[in-house]
Amino acid sequence: MMPTLFIDGAAGTTGLEIAERMAGREEFRMITLSDADRKQVAARAAAICDADFVILCLPDAASREAVALGEGASTRFIDASSAHRVADGWTYGFAELRAGQRDAIRSARAVSNPGCYPTGFLALVAPLVAEALLPADHGFIVNAVSGYSGGGKELIARMQVDAPDIGFRAYGLNLEHKHLPEMQVHAGLSRSPLFAPAVVRAFRGMLVDVPLFLDPELGFADAKALHAALADQYAGEALVNVAPIGTAPGELLLSEGDTPSDCLKLYVLPSADGSQVRLIAMLDNLGKGASGAAVQNLNIMAGLDELAGLRA
Repeated sequence: MMPTLFIDGAAGTTGLEIAERMAGREEFRMITLSDADRKQVAARAAAICDADFVILCLPDAASREAVALGEGASTRFIDASSAHRVADGWTYGFAELRAGQRDAIRSARAVSNPGCYPTGFLALVAPLVAEALLPADHGFIVNAVSGYSGGGKELIARMQVDAPDIGFRAYGLNLEHKHLPEMQVHAGLSRSPLFAPAVVRAFRGMLVDVPLFLDPELGFADAKALHAALADQYAGEALVNVAPIGTAPGELLLSEGDTPSDCLKLYVLPSADGSQVRLIAMLDNLGKGASGAAVQNLNIMAGLDELAGLRA
């Protein structure tokens, strides 16, 4: 029997992008609600309980409520919010992050989609900490910029209509951010990173930059070892690519007209004397950072081609 899929929050940015990736696919029967019904708890509860798979594209509190609506049903969840990323009973939906993660996703009832910024940070840092090539007690600094689509409808409207002259928007200036627990826990760190996020005048795209002083006395491996470990970790992965060490264009750009992508590219860029390095992840915040990752997890959970519907 064809499995059923319900996207709860299908009218939001992430939900719309997931629907685009699912368009034309015949492996699922979609459950949809009218505009009136999707605002009715009873109608949503029925859809959730009737579905084999539910992808939640909701604010955190609403995601928790939606999971409660499906209690007792056999529904399997993928949550694109940050509500369950470090929660007990939820599997972290980053298939490439570590050995065995795909198998855990495949058998899970509840999968939490990674955040966009954490996807870049964890792809760079988590494998290196696990191999003791970077110290787990280091105070990592994360400089990151994202396209404004990551802020949802309100920020999109602000950037496109209300304040079209904004070129750069730094936020999280109180050094608090909902992604921090996820970044610390899944990287295996003993202290939270210092996270400096910003939004730029590009609709989509993201750069996550982790600059490091490579002091061997403090437990830092050299840049070649860092690069070799990342290249080994992601060897053969269709959606994660590690550039040759030191290989990057003179600049990395986010542009207003960037096309959608479900891939993640990693750079290891050392200084000439090898004492410093910039670890940089480049991804589409709506692709591998959100909707693309949700579809990838859905494919894995349903036992389908992992890349079906994705832009590899």
